[in-house]
Amino acid sequence: MTTDYRSLDIPRTVAFALEEDVRTGDITASLIPADNTAHARVITREQAVICGVEWVNEVFRQIDPTTVVTWHVKDGSLVEPNQVLFELQGKARSLLTGERCALNFLQTLSGTATICRRYADIVAGTNVKLLDTRKTIPGLRTAQKYAVTCGGCYNHRIGLYDAFLIKENHIAACGGIAPAVSAAHSIAPGKPVEVEVENFDELEQALAAGADIIMLDDFDLEGMRKAVAFSAGRAKLEASGGVRESTLLAIAQTGVNYISIGGLTKDCRAVDLSMRVG
Repeated sequence: MTTDYRSLDIPRTVAFALEEDVRTGDITASLIPADNTAHARVITREQAVICGVEWVNEVFRQIDPTTVVTWHVKDGSLVEPNQVLFELQGKARSLLTGERCALNFLQTLSGTATICRRYADIVAGTNVKLLDTRKTIPGLRTAQKYAVTCGGCYNHRIGLYDAFLIKENHIAACGGIAPAVSAAHSIAPGKPVEVEVENFDELEQALAAGADIIMLDDFDLEGMRKAVAFSAGRAKLEASGGVRESTLLAIAQTGVNYISIGGLTKDCRAVDLSMRVG
């Protein structure tokens, strides 16, 4: 059975975010009488792909479970400027205390989903899959990995536990590509084994060793095309290193199976959101 780490992470991630923001109490919200109720709307000020519904819901559930959150969009929705995303009804103190924490999750995850949609649109019509990496915001690994899928891209390994990625230092420490791959198959049969290679000699070694996926590190376009022809489907090929928006389509057209892009998660810009009470 596969562990649903995202479901496990949401309550504790939200709890930590609220702890660092609220601490001993929201002193500004305490200016409002405790029994006052309010209505609020959250809008986006720009076009975006939305992600973060579960995190927003969890923020208000933890602050005050009587708060009613009514969504007008869902994760993966493409929204336009000034569109209402969700509405809140409940105690005024609760709405204001949860505002920044909820919007922080929503703006960050929507930023990730938005850049992923832009990149996915560039390679639409090709057979390549765009992959994220482990270059994520600390504490938001599973959240950002989920946002990547909302934007139309795909997840590489989630962490260090679910797949092998044998790089230069692993190869040196193991005494070569062949012994590293052999050890991986022995230690965790069935786990994907990927090997990073920097030249054709290493590519040939990785193929001979039985790697499932081979990462072509900083290969130029001609090198990628030659690697695709040479491999002839014996392993999946992943292009990595120096991938930019301007080069993305050309890389996809070389015939590689995957392109991994750290910028999908590490370079995201938060979406501009706003909440108004009344």
